[in-house]
Amino acid sequence: MSKPTYNILFLCTGNSARSIMAEGLVTKLSEGRFHGFSAGSQPAGQVNPLALETLEDLGCDTSGMHSKSWDVYAEPGAPQMDFIITVCDNAAGEACPYWPGQPMTAHWGFADPSHVEGDEATRRAAFAKTAQAIAHRIRLFLSLPLEKLDRLALHNEIKAIGHV
Repeated sequence: MSKPTYNILFLCTGNSARSIMAEGLVTKLSEGRFHGFSAGSQPAGQVNPLALETLEDLGCDTSGMHSKSWDVYAEPGAPQMDFIITVCDNAAGEACPYWPGQPMTAHWGFADPSHVEGDEATRRAAFAKTAQAIAHRIRLFLSLPLEKLDRLALHNEIKAIGHV
């Protein structure tokens, strides 16, 4: 019997760096077990080129990635999410749309690499460090025995990953 495929939505305010990187990383690292999505409460309208470059350096497919509003995932016909993770503190404090299907939610805050100033090498290093931190939490998440944990235990585990 094959394992189910889960949908996971990563939310940030601008949907230009952290949530985009999380989308690409979960899709790659889960090897088909998860389909990653990302969106923002106030989308920037474009993805930070260093976020795309970082993902490509890690072997992630970036085709079709773009900055979009979280509203697209609350509309009828949108993919139903199993998990929703906020990756910035602003998005965690905002009133989210209603998500059909009662997905599990958690907050995994990461510093915004887009705010790092300095030369190109310094900025690239900030994106690489953030991607490494996101990948670490995603690997912890992927190691959870999802099918064996009851809903409350799973929710507690997912929330705890945000404190690692």
